[in-house]
Amino acid sequence: MARVKPVTDIDDPRYVKAMSHPLRVRILAMLDERVASPNQLAGWLGATLGTTAYHVRVLEKLGLIELADETRVRGAVEHHYRSTGRPMVSAKAWSEVTQIAKQAAVGSSLKIIDEYAQASAASGGFDRAESHLSRTRVALDAKGWEQLLNATLKYVEKVESIERAALARMAKRPHAEEPSEATVVVMNFEGARLTDAPPRAKAASSRVTAERF
Repeated sequence: MARVKPVTDIDDPRYVKAMSHPLRVRILAMLDERVASPNQLAGWLGATLGTTAYHVRVLEKLGLIELADETRVRGAVEHHYRSTGRPMVSAKAWSEVTQIAKQAAVGSSLKIIDEYAQASAASGGFDRAESHLSRTRVALDAKGWEQLLNATLKYVEKVESIERAALARMAKRPHAEEPSEATVVVMNFEGARLTDAPPRAKAASSRVTAERF
């Protein structure tokens, strides 16, 4: 595979293209959580080692992951990787990506977000009083969209600053309380109306449907 220039800024449309493959999205999500080797990733993904290693190389060449450690396993060297953090995609970069790549990237990201949300909900992730889940529908003009984007970016920056402060407090008092991971998902999009969709076919029997649930 030819070496390419690593992604170093938020204006690079190759990031969106890289995230158009669902396996790469899952690999990045897993390497956000922990350091792992392609062999470990392949086991979690249910994919072949060759396929997983290929996508790991793509992500590494784009600078989205980096080598964290090397270990010897049965005479061979096993490489372990970690995420380097995801760059924020700019409006310019997003505009330069094909519609197909955009749809694939969004679809892959939404799928992994859904998996995280469903797994977290099942394990009590929304039980904390500080948890939040809402959907807000607003009408905006062009200026409003620009202001909404700026507000979102500021919110993401605030989330990161809150984490830095929390890490500093925990470093000073490592045994004061058990740390826990929080997941924050922020999405702005031009919404479709569910009522504009064609009506779904009715179930053949409401009694049978009730029995299934």
